[in-house]
Amino acid sequence: MDVFEDLFNRIKADPENIRFTNRNIDPLYYAAPTAKLLIIGQAPGEIAQNTKIIWNDRSGVRLREWMGVSDDTFYRSGKIAVLPMDFYFPGKGKSGDLPPRKGFAAKWHDPIIRAMPNIELTLLVGSYAQKYYLKTRSSMTLTEIVKDYRSYLPNYFPLVHPSPRNSIWIKRNSWFEKDVLPDLKKYINRILSDQ
Repeated sequence: MDVFEDLFNRIKADPENIRFTNRNIDPLYYAAPTAKLLIIGQAPGEIAQNTKIIWNDRSGVRLREWMGVSDDTFYRSGKIAVLPMDFYFPGKGKSGDLPPRKGFAAKWHDPIIRAMPNIELTLLVGSYAQKYYLKTRSSMTLTEIVKDYRSYLPNYFPLVHPSPRNSIWIKRNSWFEKDVLPDLKKYINRILSDQ
């Protein structure tokens, strides 16, 4: 059994996840030893969990547009890994999905990331991933973090979540599409083009 299969089985068997496993719901993430780009987002949405395909919704379509990658590259190249802050759909809240469970990423991300030694860049999609990985001050807003994306390179590239709920934010912050997305595409193209 390889390290990825072992970790997958351990995640399923974890008592904190057993309620999902007992309903035949597998942890939803993608990791490979060949991955060069890592995407860390919030948690799978309901559609993604039901179809067992990560980022399989309108947010995923927009994310791939922002990245400048095809569905084939995203899902089948082996160069892109996806580790949400929680590998299970957390349920619906009053204004969108519930947040990922606390402590989940701390328990499972590190052993998976250690098994992917070729990661060159990590996209931090949304505030949960940014606060966890960038250890930013609680007073810093997502807008401030994303606007200051260059200061987190070359390891991290913070992004607003591509949810349709953030369309107003994107319209209000025109610099995001004008300045940030072209740079994002440039970095990703360079990483994915390298042999």
